[in-house]
Amino acid sequence: MASKRQIHVGALPIGGGAPVAVQTMTKTETANLTATMEQIRTVADAGADIVRVAVPREQDAEALKSIVAQSPIPVIADIHFNHTLALKAIEAGAHCVRLNPGNIGGPEKVAEVIELAKLRGTPLRVGVNSGSLPKHLRQMEYDNPVEALVTAAIETVELMERLDFTNFKVSMKSTSVPNTIASNRMLASRIPYPLHLGVTEAGTKWSGSLKSAVGLGTLLADGIGDTIRISLSTFHAEEEVKVAWEILKALKLRERGPVLIACPTCGRLQFDMDTVVVEVEQRLEAYEDPVEVSVLGCAVNGIGEARHADFGITGAKDMGMIYSKGEPLKKVPTERLVDELFKEIDRYYAAGRSVQRDEAAAAEARAWLAENEDATAMTPERIAALEAAAAQHDELAGEVLDSMLTPAGAGATTGVGAATGAAEGSDPAVGGANPVVGDGPVVLEEAVSPVAGRRFSRS
Repeated sequence: MASKRQIHVGALPIGGGAPVAVQTMTKTETANLTATMEQIRTVADAGADIVRVAVPREQDAEALKSIVAQSPIPVIADIHFNHTLALKAIEAGAHCVRLNPGNIGGPEKVAEVIELAKLRGTPLRVGVNSGSLPKHLRQMEYDNPVEALVTAAIETVELMERLDFTNFKVSMKSTSVPNTIASNRMLASRIPYPLHLGVTEAGTKWSGSLKSAVGLGTLLADGIGDTIRISLSTFHAEEEVKVAWEILKALKLRERGPVLIACPTCGRLQFDMDTVVVEVEQRLEAYEDPVEVSVLGCAVNGIGEARHADFGITGAKDMGMIYSKGEPLKKVPTERLVDELFKEIDRYYAAGRSVQRDEAAAAEARAWLAENEDATAMTPERIAALEAAAAQHDELAGEVLDSMLTPAGAGATTGVGAATGAAEGSDPAVGGANPVVGDGPVVLEEAVSPVAGRRFSRS
């Protein structure tokens, strides 16, 4: 469930129904102003809404003044162990301060930070990690790690409330994906404050991205989480931002930039699709609009599988086709597929987001598609036709039953039955498939299995 309370980090609303914010953390020494600002600008360009910087030393706190003044996005100061640095970060103008009450020196030190945060209107991010729980919860961490995390978080929230401070969000992270999911679900049902999500120390770009997608994606799909950070072992913080955006885009929570659809390839593939996909993905980076582009490897289901795509290409051995919203635009030689695709995309934007269609070229593409597609494959179009035929059969069968129950309809059975037989018969539009119909959903007979004997030959 979404958090009820909302805070603001700089001008950015967090929680209370605001869009999920993307956060990352700089990998530089914060006191190195040039390097830190370069990375902040890079992550901002990649789509970061918030950036966090480590403040372990006095010189880092001093650098915050310039960083906050120059940063294009809100800056969070990350503080551990030394509450004095938290005070200096607030004085330096940090838009938010990350504080872990479990390692900052006790309630008295927390109270001192909160007093200044109230005065300056600075929000805090408070929370716990599985690696830094308070000492009195260490045994519980072994016995019941989820309960230990939630208990630590609830104790932190209660401390904030005793100090009459509600301008905060909560984070509760674990290196364990199941524990991260379970603990945040439990906490979300017990507190109204915004939640920051992350799988801490997730790993490399490959493994860390997968763990984060599973953990954070599960929670976000449940409506839990107001900000997210992908924790990857990389010096390129923008990679964390890219992964975060892909998770949000996959869940349709936010849009940013193009969406690429690409089939996984199979034995039908007849052209060098892997390099085509890479080139399309790279060239799409120049577009900011959330245009949806599909790259599919064969003509069998090239349109049906991505009918919703704004633009797409499907290829064969020597020739391919470009389409838009399920309708063919033109056929082109395989080696020119990518260039011609982007010509059509650019024409679309030049015309005010209007697809430009040459009917002669489109007709030629339709003819090519008809020549190359498998006449027996169960494409979405053919399945829809089967379902329509089944629905017609059920409707006619109902009419037969009605006529048999009324005297006037007693002699009408033969004519209607003939129509019914026609509906059940082989239909060229659906490749001769004959569905088994009844009271339930359409069931395809084994003889028309969509995978049996359906491979193309490259010879």
